[in-house]
Amino acid sequence: MRLSGWIMMVALAASAACSKPGPLDAMHEGERGRVVRIIDGDALVLDTGQSVRLVGIEAPALNRRYDDPDPYADKAARALEDMLMGRTVRLHYPGLTRDRYDRALAHLSTEDGAGPAYWVNLELVRRGHARVRLYPDTDGAGELLMEAEKEARASQAGLWALETYRPRSWAAFAPDHRGFTIVEGIIGGAAERPEEEDRRTLCTRAMHHSDLIIDMAFTARPACDTPAGTTVRLRGWINEKRMELVHPLHLEILAEKAD
Repeated sequence: MRLSGWIMMVALAASAACSKPGPLDAMHEGERGRVVRIIDGDALVLDTGQSVRLVGIEAPALNRRYDDPDPYADKAARALEDMLMGRTVRLHYPGLTRDRYDRALAHLSTEDGAGPAYWVNLELVRRGHARVRLYPDTDGAGELLMEAEKEARASQAGLWALETYRPRSWAAFAPDHRGFTIVEGIIGGAAERPEEEDRRTLCTRAMHHSDLIIDMAFTARPACDTPAGTTVRLRGWINEKRMELVHPLHLEILAEKAD
């Protein structure tokens, strides 16, 4: 069976709350509500007034207040609207339940007969409408999301058809590039730590043939043990040529160091 088929089976089983436990069953079951507004490709509002941020994923931002929309942002938001507008959903909490904006931090599953049964976060990744972005306090089902993204990227589904989002070397980006990014390259040795001491940073690594620096947080501790010379794929927020790596799954080993 193809990986995508297996993932869909898991998603439907979890969403339909069948007798066999699925990843959503390991999370805390939250409230129900009807979707009345789509804010972005990964955020919405329920009829209860509660705003929800879908965890484990990062959709292109519409940036309504300040900047132009990110590439593919309109399509990502429309995809979420097509899936959920007017439908009743259940929230599932893998950890932290609210952010500083009082948004619910949750996975969603559909709970009505108005359309197909979805595990929404996983379905968005599977269709290529969002990338995986994990935080340690809400990282439930992270490995399953990463597998779904791998499949979507291989088939160039959704945003993966755009060069903007494809993993590539740091040299392919503009020197002033900023934002959540996936980069590939060879990891080097220790690098200079940030000028201002950051208690979140456990270790700092350079990238071979690049001026990009990786600040690895305590929450990504295993990443610090990656041998220099290993070819990796990294994901995190980049600003001023520094990437913040906050989760161990945000470092993928593509090739071991050559002897």
